Amino acid sequence: MTDDLTDVMDAVGYDRNLPIDDPRSLLDIRVPRPELRPHDLLVEVRAVSVNPVDVKQRASAQPGAGPRVLGFDAAGVVVEVGPEVTLFRPGDEVFYAGQIDRPGTDSALHAVDERIVGRKPTSLDFADAAALPLTSLTAWEGLFDKLGLTDASTGTLLVVGGAGGVGSMVIQLARAIAPRVRVVATASRGESESWVRGLGAHDVVDHHGDLVGQTKAIEPAGIRWIFSTHSHGQLEAFVDLLRPFGQVVAIDDPSELDVVPLKSKALSWHWEFMFARSLHQAPDMVEQHRILGRVADLVDEGRVRTTRTTTLNPIDAEQLREAHRLVETGGTIGKVVVAV
Repeated sequence: MTDDLTDVMDAVGYDRNLPIDDPRSLLDIRVPRPELRPHDLLVEVRAVSVNPVDVKQRASAQPGAGPRVLGFDAAGVVVEVGPEVTLFRPGDEVFYAGQIDRPGTDSALHAVDERIVGRKPTSLDFADAAALPLTSLTAWEGLFDKLGLTDASTGTLLVVGGAGGVGSMVIQLARAIAPRVRVVATASRGESESWVRGLGAHDVVDHHGDLVGQTKAIEPAGIRWIFSTHSHGQLEAFVDLLRPFGQVVAIDDPSELDVVPLKSKALSWHWEFMFARSLHQAPDMVEQHRILGRVADLVDEGRVRTTRTTTLNPIDAEQLREAHRLVETGGTIGKVVVAV
């Protein structure tokens, strides 16, 4: 996908909710070039990645009056800045996860608030960098803002869905920032187990098997924390596994959740939603800029690596349909990236 700085640009969007095997589910379209808000950067998009939120939005969220452009993760180059921008300048290479209430990154140019943008790790190309922002922010906020892990924390963390995009970053960031914490990840296939062990998981259990029995065999006294990407039907198991005063942070959308069983152990349940800061214009919105800066430092120091496992080219409707199809299977390891 290429374009110049004219009034319109190439993009990929949808105008109705269709299954991904329908060739009309994502379309090559032309849309107006973004108008910048005071804190906006205009970014020339070089690579994007597809997350479950893209799939959910395409399948169920109404596009509105015209085609809606999806895409959240992106890496690219700043080409223009708004009048109140102070953190970046044209020519800077950046990566970020975007906002759920603005047009997405599946476009030649993209407008994004500087306060949720980080410098691209210098050691990564654009495709490798595009795999990281949304999952890194989700993992960081869940681990450190919600569960409160620090470099002094001790105990066991269970990562449910360890081989997915978020789980892959939870494992790496927990090992990098809280090295005394024992990380147990769930994985159901041999290749998934190899992946999570390669990221630093101390132990692996099969979430399709006896999750409680396997985990208790590793940590009989109970675990302190659970980071859950798949919570539906798991509450009883989580309560059984956690020590008193333990904590769960979840990112998924279970159809129902009765939290009363948490009370007898005084357990805490947290929700993590990476878009909350930008969606509600939180006073500390710039914290995501700082987090991405920390992640970039960890990458450049060799303590965290990209989770890109699949790359498609170029950024067009055909390749994004394939990326959505792969993510919809629910069995992808790491991240699917679509690059220029």
